[in-house]
Amino acid sequence: MKSTKTILTGAALSLMAGSAFADGHMASEMTIVSWGGAYSKSQLNAYHNPYSEMTGVTILNDDSSSTAVAKLRAMNEAGNITWDVVDVEAAPAMQLCDEGLAMVIDPDTMLAAAPDGTPASEDFGDMLVSECFIPQIVYSTTFGYRTDLVGDTAPTSVCDVFDTAAYPGKRSLFSVPINTMEWALLCDGVAKSDIYDMLETEEGQNQALAKLDTIKDDVIWVSSGSDTPQLLADGEVIMGATYNGRLFSLIEEQKQPVAMIWDGQVMDLDGWIIPAGLSPERQARALDYIMFATDTQRLADQAKWISYGPARASSAPLVGKHADLGIDMGPHMPTAPENLSRAFLMNYDFWADYRDDLDAKFQAWLAK
Repeated sequence: MKSTKTILTGAALSLMAGSAFADGHMASEMTIVSWGGAYSKSQLNAYHNPYSEMTGVTILNDDSSSTAVAKLRAMNEAGNITWDVVDVEAAPAMQLCDEGLAMVIDPDTMLAAAPDGTPASEDFGDMLVSECFIPQIVYSTTFGYRTDLVGDTAPTSVCDVFDTAAYPGKRSLFSVPINTMEWALLCDGVAKSDIYDMLETEEGQNQALAKLDTIKDDVIWVSSGSDTPQLLADGEVIMGATYNGRLFSLIEEQKQPVAMIWDGQVMDLDGWIIPAGLSPERQARALDYIMFATDTQRLADQAKWISYGPARASSAPLVGKHADLGIDMGPHMPTAPENLSRAFLMNYDFWADYRDDLDAKFQAWLAK
């Protein structure tokens, strides 16, 4: 945790931002970084467009969230921070916070209270996994498969991905260790409760890579959440990993012959950070945007366009039907009881501590 001095500094920055807003001294343009595809579309509809209409600010969209940590490190080194608000997963947010690259957030002064007056710190609750992280959604990484390419017996287990005899053909996986190594150990017989203890050891890491060796020749490695949906739509893979909201879009909006495997879905949090080192005018604008975009109604509104659960407790009862399709969004959420019962919960602390080392080891393995 940061020192009391750091937290007080964060509070002081909040007061400074509020003063800048009162004086009208806020940047008229901001760059918001996210993931692209259906997810960015949901943010555009729920947050960006309403905020721009209300304030007149110009929002520039950048789809570089997958490389946010490396790019923010480089910007900091160069002394030129060009991003104002960045969408990241929980573990990278913890990394950025630990390295001093993200601004400390006091939720009860910088984020909106719930409509009934419940402070933001209580409304977000356990979702506040880092003092720099502003939670937005609960999502999962899971598998989709082509219903017309898997034969008469559809896959039901995440471990079917490793069964090339029953399901011959290409499958896609993210070219990063996160999630991929957990699935490998899970499907090599390691109990869910032991996976992160195993991954802390060289033996466990090697076991995961050995399991992945068994399908390596059948894998198309992808780097973006939009890659697997496109590969599935084109019939280039029979199954592949991506975010549950991307699969929802593929199945329900695009009507592709695709279905989901909820078994083994890895639950994660996604949200915002504000880079450290912004000018007062840019920081004030970023804080004003965050105050708006993470309030109860806005987080519920995002679920009208994509099947990710809002991170606020007060937002959940407001989730209703899809804005265009008119279907109930509840059953499509990773947090729906039936789907949640088969989930695997990510250990954010583990990945914040081990991500760099395992990234290097995984990339070396991929290059062999």
